[in-house]
Amino acid sequence: MTEQIKLLGWREWVSLPELGIGWLKAKVDTGARTSALHAFELERFECNGEAWVRFRVHPRQKDNQTVCFCEAPVIDERIVTDSGGHRETRPVIRTKLVLANHARDVEVTLTDRDSMLFRMLVGRTAIKGGFMVSPGQSFALGGNRDQPPEIM
Repeated sequence: MTEQIKLLGWREWVSLPELGIGWLKAKVDTGARTSALHAFELERFECNGEAWVRFRVHPRQKDNQTVCFCEAPVIDERIVTDSGGHRETRPVIRTKLVLANHARDVEVTLTDRDSMLFRMLVGRTAIKGGFMVSPGQSFALGGNRDQPPEIM
C-alpha cells in the first residue's frame, strides 16, 4: 500500500521529542539536503566509548532566554556549505522529527543559527517520500504563526 502524500507549507511547526524540544518553527528547505538545528555551547564527550555531543537550543524565535539542554550520540561529521557559501564542519545526530502526527527518524546537523529567523531547517532527505511542499502555504499541517497544532 502506498503512503498518502501530505502537504507541507514552506514553514511548519516541528517537534524533536528525543531531545526534549516540544515545538519549534522550522523552515522547510528543499534546497538543503540535510536538516539543521540551532545549537550552541556544543561540548563533545564520550559515553561508553562512543562520541556524543551536549548542546543547548533556543527553541523559540526571537527568544534567547528559553533554553533546552540536549545530548545525543554523534553519528557523523560533515562539511556543510550554507546558503552564503561558507563551509563548516558540523556534528550530525539522528533523532525523531515530528511534523503534526507524522514521526520520522532524521539526520540533523548542529550549527549556530542564532542570526537566522528559524531555529531549524528541515531538509529534503527528512521529507523524502510522503511529503510535498507548497511554497505558497504556511503551517499546512496545522497551527499558525503563533500557535503550534494540537498534539494528535
